[in-house]
Amino acid sequence: MLGKIQIKPHGWSWLWLLLLISFRVWFSVVLPMTGDEAYFVFWGEHPAGGYYDHPPMVGWWLTALLAFAHSQWFLRLPSMALPLFLAWCGWWIARPQGDERARYAAILILLQPVNVWNVLITTDTPLIFFSMLSMAAYFAALRGKQAFSVESSWHALAGVFLGLAFLSKYFAALLGISYVIHVLFIRRDYARFAGLSILFIAAIPALIYNLWWNSHHGWVNILFNFMNRNSSAGPSVNNPVLYAISLFYLATPWLLHEFWKNRNHVAVIVAKNGEAAVAFWILVIPLTLFGLMSLWRSVGLHWLLSFTPLFAILAAIALPLMTLSKLVKWSASFAVLHMLIVILIATQPIQVWKNSRLYDGIVLTVRAEEVLLKLEPYAKDYLFSTEGYSLAATLSYNSRRPFAVFGEGSFYARQDDFVTDWRTQSGRNVLILRKSQPSKNSYVPFFDRVDFSDFEIEGVRYYLVLGQGFNYAEYHDKVLLRIRDRFYRIPAWLPQYGCDFCDRYFQSSSH
Repeated sequence: MLGKIQIKPHGWSWLWLLLLISFRVWFSVVLPMTGDEAYFVFWGEHPAGGYYDHPPMVGWWLTALLAFAHSQWFLRLPSMALPLFLAWCGWWIARPQGDERARYAAILILLQPVNVWNVLITTDTPLIFFSMLSMAAYFAALRGKQAFSVESSWHALAGVFLGLAFLSKYFAALLGISYVIHVLFIRRDYARFAGLSILFIAAIPALIYNLWWNSHHGWVNILFNFMNRNSSAGPSVNNPVLYAISLFYLATPWLLHEFWKNRNHVAVIVAKNGEAAVAFWILVIPLTLFGLMSLWRSVGLHWLLSFTPLFAILAAIALPLMTLSKLVKWSASFAVLHMLIVILIATQPIQVWKNSRLYDGIVLTVRAEEVLLKLEPYAKDYLFSTEGYSLAATLSYNSRRPFAVFGEGSFYARQDDFVTDWRTQSGRNVLILRKSQPSKNSYVPFFDRVDFSDFEIEGVRYYLVLGQGFNYAEYHDKVLLRIRDRFYRIPAWLPQYGCDFCDRYFQSSSH
């Protein structure tokens, strides 16, 4: 059995797989829950039909996982298993080209840098999962000569998974655009328009659900993703350069070099091989769109992760076998380098980072339990809060008690607007944890009395604002009103059937 699935030039492949899995399990255990991850756990702890920043899928996943355990390694299981799933899909897609090329596709996917170290559970996890399922179904729909009913079923599945990817993150729309462009300009089969229609009919329920939820919740996803977070966007020379660097890192320079070196051969294969053609166009179209996007705003490295497995699949199908063997060796060496760097960093004493501007946040993440012990004397009498979502989410995850976000905050991660009702805190004591020294005058208007305290952990001083007798009326007029005007400016052309924040604090005001 093992002999049949072993790549002859690489008898170490199963040993490598065991090493990779072991490393990822170890890293998921030792890496403290990051602020973004803790924020998504916060979603899972408050089940809802949707959330402020993005569509709800990762929150739904975490709600299901939290029913069984709260430990970070368990909550990261979907991300832990994702590279194995992607490798299996790559193997399945490339399988018509022969077992050896299929195995190369799987191995190259496993060796991609992000699949070595990324164990984080984020909105990208379900996005990548469902996008790959959709692409695999789309590949299946185009294979060979199939009965129309079979082809239609695969197109329908591609649409269903596309819809679920859209309910994970809006970048799934780029996959949908890729399908449209592929059908309009690349495909020539007689059933292409019918297939595309079936695909989008199957995806529409997810889109309708998302629009329905947003229309009843102040269009918060739309405001965040397309308005508030883009207020500072503009042309920049740096953004395209950073995008190119991200692309070279994720795809690896040696793989891109081999594509260029063998470009004529690859062009011939893409022209005559169905799987290669689909992989090429479904990869190139979104990357081109991202490239255009980078001309006016920064493109995050993680934005590309839904499509990077296609680099490995296209390589496995279109490059010579000897070239693939060389790519595996280079990628394996790069993967080992990643592991060694991560192990080195993870085993260093925390003081190594003392001169970093991120040190206060690192200490708070790694020493969260010690921070919480300092807050324990105030637990019975105070509502705990911070002035940023990451700090609040991290401490909430580690203490399993809510930390509110006090003050105006930023356009990022405003889910606490829906969870903490400041009306019910009127007259209560509020503790605000800060990483920088507070200005007394900033808090006096909101409390009957304000005291200050501080403590030190690992050379970092943290500050406590101890507000007694919270003045809700003042907070409403000086903070909540500004939040509404800054973050909940709903365009008049959008149908408005409700806004949680506006309805809670401004019932008499139009929104």
